[in-house]
Amino acid sequence: MKDNQFVKVATVSPKIEVGNPMFNIKQILNEVDHLIEKKPHFILFPELSVTGYTCQDLFLQKYLIEGNYNAINYFLKHNNYQGIVILGAIYSFRNNLFNCAYVIQGNNILGIVPKMYIPNYSEFYEKRHFLSGISLNDKNYFVDDFNTYFGALIFQESSKKVTFGIEICEDMWAPIAPSSFLSINGAEIVFNLSASNEVYDKDEVRRYTTQSVSRRNHIAYVYVSSSRYESTQDTVFSNHSLIVQNGEILSESALFSKEATVLVDDIDLNLLKFLRRKNSSLKDSFQLYNKEYQIIKTNCKFDDSDFEFCKKINKTPFVPTKNLEQSFKKMINIQVAALAKRMEHVQAKTIVLGISGGLDSTLALLIAYKTFLYLGKDILDILPVTMPGFGTSDRTYKNARNLGSSLGLNMMECDIKPSVLAQFQAINHDPFLKDVTYENAQARERTSILMNLANKHQGLQIGTGNLSELALGWCTYNGDQMSMYSINGGLPKTLVKFLVKAFADYEFYENELLRTTLYDILDTPISPELLSTSQKTEDIIGKYEVNDFIMYRFLECNDDEERINYLLNEVFGNDLSKEEIDKYLKIFFERFFSQQFKRSTMPDGPKVINISLSPRSDWRMPSDAKYK
Repeated sequence: MKDNQFVKVATVSPKIEVGNPMFNIKQILNEVDHLIEKKPHFILFPELSVTGYTCQDLFLQKYLIEGNYNAINYFLKHNNYQGIVILGAIYSFRNNLFNCAYVIQGNNILGIVPKMYIPNYSEFYEKRHFLSGISLNDKNYFVDDFNTYFGALIFQESSKKVTFGIEICEDMWAPIAPSSFLSINGAEIVFNLSASNEVYDKDEVRRYTTQSVSRRNHIAYVYVSSSRYESTQDTVFSNHSLIVQNGEILSESALFSKEATVLVDDIDLNLLKFLRRKNSSLKDSFQLYNKEYQIIKTNCKFDDSDFEFCKKINKTPFVPTKNLEQSFKKMINIQVAALAKRMEHVQAKTIVLGISGGLDSTLALLIAYKTFLYLGKDILDILPVTMPGFGTSDRTYKNARNLGSSLGLNMMECDIKPSVLAQFQAINHDPFLKDVTYENAQARERTSILMNLANKHQGLQIGTGNLSELALGWCTYNGDQMSMYSINGGLPKTLVKFLVKAFADYEFYENELLRTTLYDILDTPISPELLSTSQKTEDIIGKYEVNDFIMYRFLECNDDEERINYLLNEVFGNDLSKEEIDKYLKIFFERFFSQQFKRSTMPDGPKVINISLSPRSDWRMPSDAKYK
């Protein structure tokens, strides 16, 4: 793709000599040249990186001011990089010094942005040397010495369709930060040039602050700070750098590197644009706080046809990759709290659910068990029911029985074959014709039995279907699609698998029978077992891992088919052919559009992750919308 809607950004905290602009600019040029082969779209350097941040009263000296200008001009003459470089340097305007960011493309300065908030407390005495950009009253000026604009600026690069803004160090810490105004007025990326000194635990504060700023504004926040080569007369700098996207830290530097510190990572611009379109608070903020920024437009003619990602894209984006036990407990606590509230509201004495020996019903049973412990209720009032049918295998039947016994529950058994055959006779259906009627009659019979049992035992029948099945419509309308409460409806299949494994690893590791049973369930091929023991779901609709990846990119990131195809080739290209990837996309989107009627009438159930397909929550779509 010429524009894959990912933006590659780099931060550099270089070696410098305090008060030696020409040495510093040559170091900066050297770092830029080294980065060219990685093909970043943006390269960010720290605050006052041209002079050094710790020059103190030297900032007022003519030699340093002229050295700063000479260094900038040297950079413009020798810059071989055609992307955008953002440098920290001083600028003198009407005989006042400003602490600024120079935004450079090739041999031209696109604009100069002054620091707004000037710290003058504790170890900081910047007001002794610099005037605040607030003094410009949101105005901007065309300045002849660099043939560019100076003041309140927002930048737009047209080949990547990206809008970005600048803030400098203290600006981020202010009660009303410039980044908020920049994002309200269109910036998807905010770059912060900083010289944040290191004291105990300040790195933690930076993490929290950059994450908060980026999450609140739905932006990428690219932060770079000065290196240990600044003066250590009274304070120390650590080169701490962060690349953060919508609250998630994508890359972070170690502290106190002996060499220049470089971070490179990819920002998902399409995701940010989607989140910003969706967020009504940003729209309201625009009505209140839109400002008259000068818009600086440029075209770097970026071409991503040979784009290489900085790191592998996660194949299972719904599944946690760190703090696994903590993540597991947070998710099941949501489900337990949801089920507990519903039970209390309907005054249910029992929980009734069908147990197939598969992943979904296993998770639902474990959540029911945890809910009863949470409420202090007798676990014998959990009524698990195994309902063998025409395709039930010995393996799943045994696992279903073992689940009940290992938890100390009384397992009920109801063979559905006689009642399904009666249904066939009533509608004059040939029982040897294994068609959709043959399958759906079994699914609907099971649901009917479970709901009747719930009525009989003053109970609540809970459904076991998951979010992936809802997306694909892989459920029988008014069969397993329906329940009195859908406890797993907010969980993709890959996450269901993660949670079942987590139960085995963290919750029931001392219960040998249960742990062994859970691992066998995890290893069992996924099947509805409506036709025969050899029926496999993933042979029909494809691997859930791939379908969940498509669902994540479509619903969470708002990617279209072309971009998802591009990413599938990037992530699964070694496992799937181009034809197989095309087939996956066709099946997913055809089923997603044609099966909306099942989601439009889905039962209540908790949202667990960031997306949901409930018509009362995240997803509202006409049941008869046309797939292109």
